[in-house]
Amino acid sequence: MQMNRRDFSLLAASTAAAAVILPETIHAQTAAVGDSITALTLTELSAKIQKREISSVEATQACLNRIAVYNPKVDAFITIMTESALAQARQYDAELKAGKSRGPLHGVPIGIKDNIDTAGTRTTGGSALFEDRVPTEDAPVVTRLKNAGAVLIGKTNMYEFAGVSSQSFFGYARNPWDLSRETGGSSTGSGAAVSTNQCFGALGTDTAGSVRNPASFCGIVGLKVTNGRVPIRGIIPLTASLDTCGPLTRRVEDAAMLLTPMAGYDKLDIMSVDHPAEDYTVTMKQHNVKTIRIGLPQGRYDNMPEDINAVFQKALEVLRGLTSGPAREMTLPFTSTETSITAFSETYAYHEPYFLAQPNKYQTMARKQLKNNSENLAAPYIRAMWQMELARRTIDDAFVDIDVIAIPTFHRPPALLRNPTLADFNAPPAAPNTSDAVLMNILGLPAITVPCGFDKLGLPVGLEIAGPHFSEARIMALAAAYQNATQWHMKQPPLTPDTPVPEIP
Repeated sequence: MQMNRRDFSLLAASTAAAAVILPETIHAQTAAVGDSITALTLTELSAKIQKREISSVEATQACLNRIAVYNPKVDAFITIMTESALAQARQYDAELKAGKSRGPLHGVPIGIKDNIDTAGTRTTGGSALFEDRVPTEDAPVVTRLKNAGAVLIGKTNMYEFAGVSSQSFFGYARNPWDLSRETGGSSTGSGAAVSTNQCFGALGTDTAGSVRNPASFCGIVGLKVTNGRVPIRGIIPLTASLDTCGPLTRRVEDAAMLLTPMAGYDKLDIMSVDHPAEDYTVTMKQHNVKTIRIGLPQGRYDNMPEDINAVFQKALEVLRGLTSGPAREMTLPFTSTETSITAFSETYAYHEPYFLAQPNKYQTMARKQLKNNSENLAAPYIRAMWQMELARRTIDDAFVDIDVIAIPTFHRPPALLRNPTLADFNAPPAAPNTSDAVLMNILGLPAITVPCGFDKLGLPVGLEIAGPHFSEARIMALAAAYQNATQWHMKQPPLTPDTPVPEIP
């Protein structure tokens, strides 16, 4: 039996209370059980499991204890896979005892965004439309992680259908640094779960920043891979030509460890690209960071608040000290706002049969968006696809005199949560999103965000490093060097078992 987050919280509290514990101490004691384990990074836990200093069952139970206390505060999980996770953990422990290791991820608990199919466990896409949808097959990326030994701890919260609207049918995920604020979308729960040590890593999907933005807002690492590097078959699409699947973790080396088994060609995935396999934990260490040349794209630093700009400038100083010298100004190719028509048209193409049959299963914002999308014509869509394909084929030419680019992950702090108002169905469509985040999806480039400081509100700020196609190892190498030269990744959200959860106004 799989449990939703509310049922699990009640069960965990009653289990903790079984030993005659005063009610006010239940949550504190439950949270403390295994905290020394959940405080480990994915890489650290992996080493201890391989040495049999910690069992997978112990690590999984420690995560479940954290989930019992902190998930009701941040709403990171839609479904907690309690029984199957512990069964996986027991199996992996038995295998290791018998001398069989599946690799570095053997026995490590991770979260899976709830638009990624998991056989036998519901995959909702954050929507009432799929509230009871239970896939019969795992998405290939899930199969690969299972084969690598990962324990699936639960399905994480998200914007409805990854961005058809910014709501979730299962409630807003909250930012662990300030529970009155958003985590960034659309991989909302993955960001909150990793930031609060409820799992050691999580999968997200990134169509227009949906891995990088929540990672930045939650003070962790998020990696958007080269489009086509990780299969997206078995993932409910937002916009297939822009969609990617990538890891959210607490350290760069953790992201490399998680990405390695995920990446690879899938001939049944029409977006998949054939590229040689890499062990990113090895190849990222083969890059001499001192020789990396940094580019600063013109026009990508405008209109930043002073506090965020100050944080970014200090991050650039560190990067300059790590690399071969002063960063160079450069230009990225112009991409027309018409390219964004691609996203709107492809979204409707997937949802059309569901939307026409059950429009009221979508939330108000989603219904408005899909109604507007339904009016797109084929000709503008095809022209936009031509533009995007040309941009992707030529973008690597911009990296002749530089190796990576550095930009702020997001130009503003996370917004305050608000209950949605009724949408005006007669209003014109919103202006296309042409932010720096979606630019990397349009161009198909890999990009990683790492914590680089805090704004005037005390909220995390992210530094984004991007490179040409299939340069994941290079950008992770520089990101890891930056991480090791700073202390920002060591900071923890000020969240305790007693932190009150504010109402959303």
